Amino acid sequence: MSKIVRVRYEKGGLKPLEKLDLPEGEVLIVKFIRARLAEKVFGSIKVDKEALEHILREAEDEFGVY
Repeated sequence: MSKIVRVRYEKGGLKPLEKLDLPEGEVLIVKFIRARLAEKVFGSIKVDKEALEHILREAEDEFGVY
């Protein structure tokens, strides 16, 4: 399962901005995309979260950027 989650970097760590449904101690692989970049690209159109995840997955498949 993959999921896009907004996080904030503070005090040397990443803090999720939403509740994560993960077991304690779960290890994840994280790829960073600055929110400013995503908002610049998608800011002019209204896209729901699931649609944005789909768009980014397609970009990864085609360009290896996700």
